[in-house]
Amino acid sequence: MNSDNVNKISSRITDPAQFGRVAVVMGGSSAEREVSLDSGRNVLAALQARGIDAHAIDGIPALLDALRAGHFARVFNILHGQHGGGEDGVLQGALESLNVPYTGSGVLGSALSMDKTRSKRVWQSLGLPTPKFAALPRGADVHAAARQIGFPLIVKPASEGSSVGVTRVFAESDLDEAVKLAVKYPGDLLMETLIEGDELTVAILGREVLPSIHIVPKAAFYDYNAKYIAEDTQYICPGLDGAAESDIRALSLDAFDALGCAGWGRVDVMRDAAGRNWLLEVNTAPGMTSHSLVPKAAAAAGVDYQELCWRVLETSFRGGA
Repeated sequence: MNSDNVNKISSRITDPAQFGRVAVVMGGSSAEREVSLDSGRNVLAALQARGIDAHAIDGIPALLDALRAGHFARVFNILHGQHGGGEDGVLQGALESLNVPYTGSGVLGSALSMDKTRSKRVWQSLGLPTPKFAALPRGADVHAAARQIGFPLIVKPASEGSSVGVTRVFAESDLDEAVKLAVKYPGDLLMETLIEGDELTVAILGREVLPSIHIVPKAAFYDYNAKYIAEDTQYICPGLDGAAESDIRALSLDAFDALGCAGWGRVDVMRDAAGRNWLLEVNTAPGMTSHSLVPKAAAAAGVDYQELCWRVLETSFRGGA
């Protein structure tokens, strides 16, 4: 039901009653539970402040029970991650089967985006730039893969978000520790070339591509601490100027569309010293905390947090409001 979500932000709802009773599903059982709860509390408060009849629900089982009982008309999904995180296509399939509208990407876009290896294979097949990579099933020869990729490189879980389990590896002597961290999380691993340069992200809302953000962490890279805890990360928005900004926005929308994504999301990109852009991943239920990036990009485009949440909820309507 979500493949033909609202395509233009200009198609607007003016009466909060049109949304009906809204479940804001948060928390869940993924590694990103705490971030999701933080995002969810903020979204819930924003929707309620705009007069929407919104209520918090923790996790997928409770949500499905409430939906089968007829308690909600639609779902604002702010769960993050996989395995109970609601961002991997499982929740989307359940909602499709119940004919309940929801925010964000559908089954295919959610599942493909959560699996970074398959995302990269799709982009590669279409000629979209992504760093050289190797998929690492459990028990794979990581040292052989590293010799193929070359140092420096990144080791991470193939299906986690919020930079959990991610390590930058500059020498073979550090490889085993990086793998030891990554295998704590479910699923396969992903190894890819470390692109040294600027970290950028581009948010998409409906069919509107918001200004890019250049992320400048005080630490070596934009890890979990820099994302959600540290107060010294700099955010420059727009992150680029002129043709470079237009190019990264166009590439991000191409990457988003290639994975079958819809509604809203965020595309993470590295820009190397030569000015080349490299696609890393798409987030189909981005963070909405006080440190999060989509609200910062929206603010730069003149959309405040409450209005952003309203517009994301609008994406749950098929073909327009």
